[in-house]
Amino acid sequence: MTSISNPVQRQQMRDMLRLYLVTDQLALRGRSLTDVVKQAVQGGVTCVQLREKTASTRDFVALALALQRLLKPLGVPLVINDRIDVALACGAQGVHLGQSDMPVALARQLLPPEVFIGLSVENLDDVRRAAGLPVDHLGVSPVFATPTKTDTAPPWGLSGLQQVRGMTDLPLVAIGGIHLGNAAAVLQAGADGLAVVSALCSADDPHVASQAFRALFA
Repeated sequence: MTSISNPVQRQQMRDMLRLYLVTDQLALRGRSLTDVVKQAVQGGVTCVQLREKTASTRDFVALALALQRLLKPLGVPLVINDRIDVALACGAQGVHLGQSDMPVALARQLLPPEVFIGLSVENLDDVRRAAGLPVDHLGVSPVFATPTKTDTAPPWGLSGLQQVRGMTDLPLVAIGGIHLGNAAAVLQAGADGLAVVSALCSADDPHVASQAFRALFA
């Protein structure tokens, strides 16, 4: 899948990215990662990104394999953050890269063609450069300030998200400070998908919380 251009494939990608859970072990409130992910998927999560900034490679792979066993039978894609080696080891359906990660062109060479690539964009120059890269969707990061990731660029805000929407027809996933109170406005500003961290990982009931987010797409 080298930068999707087919309109049908683009729509399939948008549908797959609608409710995009990004994991955060520190936000689970003592619960297991697989339990929270299972509840969230049952409530309507359509894609799961495993983000592990501090885990050893062995532990990262073990978590990825556990999530694959859970998600693959349900048809929910697993995306690995940053680590191409972990994505290959677990047979992930996608990878997500930041601006300081492995270059997209090299990642595309290393990955099977069916594995999709998302790329974070933090400013307008990033968006312009992405037009020439083999990426399948963009992560607009951060839309709002967020405590779950402190090494981010200044927030885009809704007007910035609208500007990105006007510059590309790639599917856009919005991330950063997204919760039920602002999610509808984010979709109206041009996002195809909502990447949610603490609003699902820390929810009292991840199943119910996911249902509430999915209702926004009805």
